[in-house]
Amino acid sequence: MPDRGSGADGADGADGRIDGLLELDLDRASRRGAPEAVLCDAKSVEQVAAIAGEYARLAAGRDDLGPVLFTRADADRAAAVLTALPAAHHDPGARFLAWPAEPPAPSGGLVIVACAGTSDLPVAREAELTARHLGRPTRLIADIGIAGLHRLIARLPELREAACVVVAAGMDGALPTVVAGQIAAPVVALPTSVGYGVAEGGRAALTTMLSACAPGIGVVNIDNGYGAGHLAAQIARWAPAPPG
Repeated sequence: MPDRGSGADGADGADGRIDGLLELDLDRASRRGAPEAVLCDAKSVEQVAAIAGEYARLAAGRDDLGPVLFTRADADRAAAVLTALPAAHHDPGARFLAWPAEPPAPSGGLVIVACAGTSDLPVAREAELTARHLGRPTRLIADIGIAGLHRLIARLPELREAACVVVAAGMDGALPTVVAGQIAAPVVALPTSVGYGVAEGGRAALTTMLSACAPGIGVVNIDNGYGAGHLAAQIARWAPAPPG
């Protein structure tokens, strides 16, 4: 692990700095209402281990660090996080870890994450876990794609309970437009890389969502479950809590 600097300049890492590697944004929660998240797949296992270890070390002296989210963590990177933070919650399918494991008490409006097909579930689950660990009540509705429109129609009463709905879809990416035309809440459209041929790894879905004719849709990047869940949590933050 790289040497730490000293004092306010990073003497013992008290400010979350490891010279030559990282400087944790420890004040982000007070600025933005949500703490920093760690993208794991662009980092080496050793780098992820150092970051998780720094959070573990700092946790001994502060109570305002959490929740800390680790996204896009494969098995090796998840193991590195769990070595430093063994109490973290790990969802292997979503490649997601949260520390502490228990999400905050829910507040604000309901965030529903819906996905077109079972193949979209990993990204949808990442979005739902993100919103939940940022303090929103959440619900996941799976496999309501437009190839079987009766499935979506049957779930419309639930979708209309939400303060914000994340809709994940690959292939033609049409589901967010259909949902947005049927509910009053804003929709966060989440294109996934599910599909083949001209689906082009999610580009077709992304283009469809950007071209949506229904108002009230915001679009995030392909497979960006964290970004979708974070945006939905912000939108629903000041909404009334769901009844009973």
